[in-house]
Amino acid sequence: QVQLVESGGGLAQAGGSLRLSCAASGSAFGTRGWYRQAPGKRRELVAGITSAGRTNYADSVKGRFTISREDAKNTVYLQMNNLKPEDTAVYYCNLVTLSETIWGQGTQVTVTS
Repeated sequence: QVQLVESGGGLAQAGGSLRLSCAASGSAFGTRGWYRQAPGKRRELVAGITSAGRTNYADSVKGRFTISREDAKNTVYLQMNNLKPEDTAVYYCNLVTLSETIWGQGTQVTVTS
């Protein structure tokens, strides 16, 4: 069973940047994504990237966040620039294959004004 481990979360000020990483324990061929869940809200898609490299983003993060893959390390990244307080949430990465959807444990991102 593939395991996903997120890292890079923490505290940032508005306008600052953070880079999240999600490393898979083995082959992670499929669509990989970043989701977030703020207190009292439902989990929402932030960004996704397919095995072919096609990306998509939530409207709220377009122009600020970038998702990318480093296949040799089975790792997906989320570069977050120009952070806003409303970006505060637990961020989760996932992997979607033909047979299963796997989730990481999440990493907290807190943005202060």
